[in-house]
Amino acid sequence: MGDQPPDLDRLRTLETWLVLSLKRVREQIAAVERPAQPQRAPQPPAAAARPAGPRRTPTPDWGISAAGIGAPVAEIHRGDCFTGGKMMQPISAERARAELADGVQACGVCRPDNVLIKP
Repeated sequence: MGDQPPDLDRLRTLETWLVLSLKRVREQIAAVERPAQPQRAPQPPAAAARPAGPRRTPTPDWGISAAGIGAPVAEIHRGDCFTGGKMMQPISAERARAELADGVQACGVCRPDNVLIKP
C-alpha cells in the first residue's frame, strides 16, 4: 500500500479516476470487437416472446370422439367443434377421411364430411 495516497480524499479521487479509465477501456474494447462480430437481427426478449399464463395446446384440424355416456356412437369432428368435448382425440385429415369411409359418423353440427369428402 506504500504507492498510494494515505488520506481518504485522495484515495476516493484515485478510485474515481480508475473507474472512469476502466469504463473508457471497456468502451474501446467493445468498439474494436464490434466489426469482428457478425451482424445479427435483434432478438426480442424471451419474456415478451411468450404470453404469460398456462400454455394451451393448439386446436387440431380434425378429431374423433369415442362412443360413451351421452355419445352413443363415435363421431368425426372439426377440431374447433364444441360438440366434440374434451375427450375428442386429434387425428389427421387422412385418418378422418379413412374413418368416414369405414362408416364412422360425421358430426351433424360441424359437418366435417362436407370438407373432407368432396363430391
